Amino acid sequence: MDTLPQTPAILVSTINMLLRDEEFDSLDSLCYNFNREPDELTTYLLTNGYRYDPDQKQFKAI
Repeated sequence: MDTLPQTPAILVSTINMLLRDEEFDSLDSLCYNFNREPDELTTYLLTNGYRYDPDQKQFKAI
């Protein structure tokens, strides 16, 4: 996978899968790999109804 999807639901699913399957050990490392800013990504998903839970390392619907 070269880029992250743009559709919020698919983006959340992809990020959660990559973190769950331990492809990346943190949201920061995942964002770095895909050349995205973690704050920008979390803000984008927050405006689309998803909040990041750092304890579980996953985005969840609000």
